[in-house]
Formats: sequence, C-alpha cells, structure tokens
Amino acid sequence: MIFNTLGLYFFKRYIVTTFWFLVGIFSLIFIIDFSELATRMSALPHYTITGALLMTSFRIPMILQQTVPFVALFAAMAALISLNRRYELVVTRAAGISVWQFLRPFVFGAFLLGVLAVIALNPLAAWGTKRAEALEAEWGSSRAAQTNSIPWLRQIYDGTDTIIGARSVQNGGTELINVTVIHFDPQGTIILRQDAKSAKLENGYWLLKDVTETGSGRLPQRMQTAQVRTNLKPEFVQERLAKADSIQFFDLPEKIEIARSFGFSTNGMETQLHSLLSLPLLLVAMTLIAACVSLKFSRFNQSRSVILGGILSGFVLYVVTVLVKAFGSSGIVPPFVAAWLPVVVAMALGSTILLHQEDG
Repeated sequence: MIFNTLGLYFFKRYIVTTFWFLVGIFSLIFIIDFSELATRMSALPHYTITGALLMTSFRIPMILQQTVPFVALFAAMAALISLNRRYELVVTRAAGISVWQFLRPFVFGAFLLGVLAVIALNPLAAWGTKRAEALEAEWGSSRAAQTNSIPWLRQIYDGTDTIIGARSVQNGGTELINVTVIHFDPQGTIILRQDAKSAKLENGYWLLKDVTETGSGRLPQRMQTAQVRTNLKPEFVQERLAKADSIQFFDLPEKIEIARSFGFSTNGMETQLHSLLSLPLLLVAMTLIAACVSLKFSRFNQSRSVILGGILSGFVLYVVTVLVKAFGSSGIVPPFVAAWLPVVVAMALGSTILLHQEDG
C-alpha cells in the first residue's frame, strides 16, 4: 500500500503538509527568538543585528527539535481532515481498503520524520547550540550556556586543595566563563581567591584571563593571565559538566562509556539516548492519535470537541514523556523504561481506539 499509486499519493500529501507546518513553525520561532534576543542583548558591547540573526539561526534547530512531536500530530490531523473533506477517504474505503492500509503511508512518513530528526536535526541542534553559546560569550554575556546551578569542580594538586566555580560553561566544560578559583591550605583555610573573566583547560593547567587575585593581608592584584596547575583531564571535565541534551546522538554511546569509566552517573545520557531512539515511534503514536480524531467523515467541518480532544491527548502524551524522562535522568526510573514506556502505551491505546472505531 505504501508504494502503490494511492499510497504514494497519501505519502506525498503527508510530506507536503509536514513541510509547510515545519516552515510555519520555523518562521514563528525565528521571529519570537530574534525579538527576545534583541530585547535581552541589545545593550551588550559587541551586539549587532547581523550577529543576532546568526545566533537565532544557530538556536532554532534545538527549539525545533522540541516541536517535532507536535508537528507530526498536527500534520497528520490536517492531512487526514483534508482528505476527508474531499471525499478521498470515502472513496478509498468504498474500494475496500481498510484504515490499517491507507494509514501506512502516514505512519511511514511519521517514522521517517523521526529518523531524520534523530540523525540530522539532533546533530545540527547540538552544533548550533555550541556556536550560539560561543557567540553569546563573545558579546560579553554572562548567561552563555548558563546552567540551573553554578558548576563547581574540586581538585587536589601538589598539596593544595582548589575549588573552581563558573557562571557558565562552553565546549563541554573545558572553557569556563566568569570564573572563581578558591585555594585552601592543608588546614582548610582560604589562602587565595582568583576571579577571572574566563578559564580554559590546557595541558596540565587552567589558563585564567583578566584575573583579580585576592590574598590574605594584601590588596587585590589585577593580571592579564594566570595559571592554576591541575591534574584534571579534558575527558573528565567534559563528563562532569556536559549536559546530556547538548551531546549529539552519535556521540552519546561513547560519552556514556567514558562517564562510566570515571564513575559518574549515566542516567541522564542513557535517558537521552533512549529518548532519541524512541522518537520515531513517538511520532507514530502521535499519528495514531491524530487518526483517532480525524477519520470520521465530515464534509464541511470536523467536530471541534473531537479535534480539541486529539490536541489535548497529544499534549498530555508529550508532557508525560517529558516528565518520565526527568524521572529517568534523576535515577528514579530506569532510563530504558522512562524513554520507551510512554511510547509503547500511547501506541497501544491509539491502536485499541482505532480497532474499536473501525472494526467494532
């Protein structure tokens, strides 16, 4: 059914509808994000309109990735309702083709959209996010790559206990912005504090730039650069500070193995990996939900309550997926279960409703 004339026609209709939904959402996100950036960063010393347009372009793939499930839902609903209004589904049913046959092109299209989102959009989003963070840091913003809490690292080198904190991180943690370095003696007394605009992890040391040193019993001292000796490796720092959603799909398995070798929790990265693997089937589940509310024939308009029910069902599925994913990242639920359980349940419910509606 997928590759015959009717199947290709339905598949083309679904792809065209999905394309225009993506174009519309892309345009809306671009306008909103550019306006927000212009309002928030126009006072920065290196801000330019061209730079803001470029940063918005870098940020859009990450935002667009979050909207893909809703694109699949709305595109399937719009395509099926349009086919219904033109009697095309009526003729299809009259020809003896069941709902399970003429839905295959839509299911295949949703699955293909999910695969493209994983192998193409996700790496582009990860790359774009890093570029946007770097550009924002160049403008002098302290919010670049800012996490929900200040990241702290502790190291003991050559008998000195040092704590390193930063307002934001870049390049997986090897570059820090707005850095504070506190040095302790063996008795736990603070002996030196260094405040720097940035810090970069080099081979065997942190290179601090634009540094202010404050020691016990002496006035603060300004320096262009300073070095803090360290035994931390870039791989360790990256696993310690990198966020799971900033790692592209193809790098996640390697990152999980490295994190395990350092003894770090891998719940977040494993949940992210399984969430990306389950994304194509999540879009299939969204398509089945759309079919449940869009296949009843109506010449002029579909029941508003039925359409609203489909939208709410898709929204609830998305919220549950995000919520369970948070449980998986925190270790409350196994990552595999957190990523796959909502998808499997949604597909089972959608199939059950369609069986009840179409086959009795």
